[in-house]
Amino acid sequence: MRRSERLLYAADGLDLRVVDVELADGEHVERPFVRTPRAAGAVVFHNGRVLLLWRHRVITDTWGWEIPLGEIGRDETPESAAARHVEAQTGWRPGELVPLIRIHPAGDVADCDHEIFLAHQVSPTAAQESGEPAEGGELAQWLPILRIQRLISEQAITSATTSAALLHFLADLLQARAAH
Repeated sequence: MRRSERLLYAADGLDLRVVDVELADGEHVERPFVRTPRAAGAVVFHNGRVLLLWRHRVITDTWGWEIPLGEIGRDETPESAAARHVEAQTGWRPGELVPLIRIHPAGDVADCDHEIFLAHQVSPTAAQESGEPAEGGELAQWLPILRIQRLISEQAITSATTSAALLHFLADLLQARAAH
């Protein structure tokens, strides 16, 4: 049972906290964890391809493919945040977004809450048409959906949120094909 929680450090919307937990035998233990802002993103799928970003992660000093994802603003719905991040990060404006999956990718060490949507239609923004780089200079690229499993196996996709969202989407595709 969770007894108390205290803040150790806070910066840029991330909190490092410690929670006091009472175990079934009455023993108390402290568990550190990270509290992060809620985030929203999208799997954008069109013509057999998925739109991904090639990103560098400073903490792990690794590069990998990820779906567009970012913080949900204070007075923003998860759906509008997902649309905003897709457009800002890729230069493509998503059409209708439908809920795909909601996950907590690091439940043992963080309280991340990610709401992921699916878009089947997109249109280029002025930045995309002019060839300007996406937010942060990241490369946005359309990759064949059939390469996703291999990219995960090769560790070119390591983000838990991206992996879960793409594999969930692939399972939905297989299920829809099996039904027909």
